[in-house]
Amino acid sequence: MEKIEFKTTINAKAEKVWDVLFGVETYPKWTAAFMEGSRVETDWKKGSKALFLGNNGDGMVAVIQDNIPNRYMSIKHLGEIKDGKEDLSGDWGETLENYTLNEKDGKTELTIDMDISEDWKAYFEKIWPKALDKVKEIAEKRNEYHVET
Repeated sequence: MEKIEFKTTINAKAEKVWDVLFGVETYPKWTAAFMEGSRVETDWKKGSKALFLGNNGDGMVAVIQDNIPNRYMSIKHLGEIKDGKEDLSGDWGETLENYTLNEKDGKTELTIDMDISEDWKAYFEKIWPKALDKVKEIAEKRNEYHVET
């Protein structure tokens, strides 16, 4: 596993960026960069299970490793969902996806770092910048979203 990192600065407060990242209405909008129709089933609380799903019901099984509202979210990936069944048999080790928000002067630096296998590195290096552009776009122009996490 290798760690990769992506950063962007967003002209919005951390609370607003957080709401875009993990909000019920906004999460599918920015994650469409990965797969149209992406959705998540979780309450985002530390220790909670999270299912990251596509239109066909396949996806990833994870647990919320840590949640410090408006500052840090860590998601530990455990396995896959295929044909409606969870498959936790793979060696996922400490496969983490972390979101770090640092606000200064009304702007938020958003850093994503994640553990990745060589097989997926090129894909995520191409897609994450697009997803972050969408997060930035939504956060900088919308005021109507707020979610309790």
